[in-house]
Amino acid sequence: MPLSYSWDEYHTMLTPYDKGIRPLGWNRNWFQIYFVENEGMAWGWKFGGELGKMALTLFRLFAVIFGVFYIRSIINKKYHRGFIICTGLIFAGALGNLIDSMFYGLIFEESTFTHVAKIFPAKGYAGFLHGKVVDMLYYPIIQSHYPSWIPFLGDKEFEFFSPVFNIADASISTGVIAILLFQKRFFKHHPSTSEHPVVETNSKVNDHIQVS
Repeated sequence: MPLSYSWDEYHTMLTPYDKGIRPLGWNRNWFQIYFVENEGMAWGWKFGGELGKMALTLFRLFAVIFGVFYIRSIINKKYHRGFIICTGLIFAGALGNLIDSMFYGLIFEESTFTHVAKIFPAKGYAGFLHGKVVDMLYYPIIQSHYPSWIPFLGDKEFEFFSPVFNIADASISTGVIAILLFQKRFFKHHPSTSEHPVVETNSKVNDHIQVS
């Protein structure tokens, strides 16, 4: 999608996502900014057409509503602060993608390779719950080829990290990975110490005397 008003109908695609912005300089390709409209889930997966898109948005909506009550619950129960922060990151990311899905189709025009979308048009590119999630961050840190001896993948191009994602995706991923890495610390088991009454007596205790 266009990142410049200078593009026209003769613009030539240079990469699968076209030539993005290099904030750190054009000779540093490991961080780029694009404009990619994702109609489905992570990795661009789609299912079920328009009905599938609505179902996905409704699922995000219910997940966010559940997240509100869950976060309030773990705060009241005084869970580990790190776990609460990670849960908040996951919630914030889900909320960000939900906002895209619910409203972007209403408040933006359709984007094409020759037209930069304007905000608040007379009619948006899609209806309520059918908006596209916008991804923009691209980190091709490693660009190489698979070794020739690997079956099916030998000599094919290898790139890490290839997906284009947004800040909401990064927030969700950070929260999930942190929970997996620090779960023992977050869910540390504290053995319950039951109090046993102590009985003081001056009586001599032996096999024939019981202290009650």
